Amino acid sequence: MPTSTLRVRKLNPEAALPAYQTELAAGLDLSACLPDGVGVVLEPGSIVVIPTGLAIAIEPGFEGQVRPRSGLATKHGVTVPNAPGTIDADYRGELRVALINLGTDMYEVRHGMRVAQLVIAPISHATIAEVEELDETARGSGGFGSTGGH
Repeated sequence: MPTSTLRVRKLNPEAALPAYQTELAAGLDLSACLPDGVGVVLEPGSIVVIPTGLAIAIEPGFEGQVRPRSGLATKHGVTVPNAPGTIDADYRGELRVALINLGTDMYEVRHGMRVAQLVIAPISHATIAEVEELDETARGSGGFGSTGGH
């Protein structure tokens, strides 16, 4: 399994460092970094961007994937609208998490709440080769739903 070092800079002294919650967890939990006593309300159907108070440096050859936390998604309908969101190795701005409330009730995000998870994954770059024809396959040009799933 490839490993890397995630360098983290606190932009706010109150920010929580990303953390694995169990020994075999794939993702590091990301926490909201909000002013004291100020919550961010997600009305049903709304999208908000939550600051983490952190900037990170991902090693070349890796990316960060921002994913929903399963408990927030299943219990409250709060998820990441662009899941997984991609953080490139050359990004150095504040790590922020977009959240959408797909539930039917208002949800409030408060300082220190774990709002998403960050998975560090290896990447590869493809070599682009323009061709006149592509090889044939059994699937051919069948698109969405063409493999028989409902």
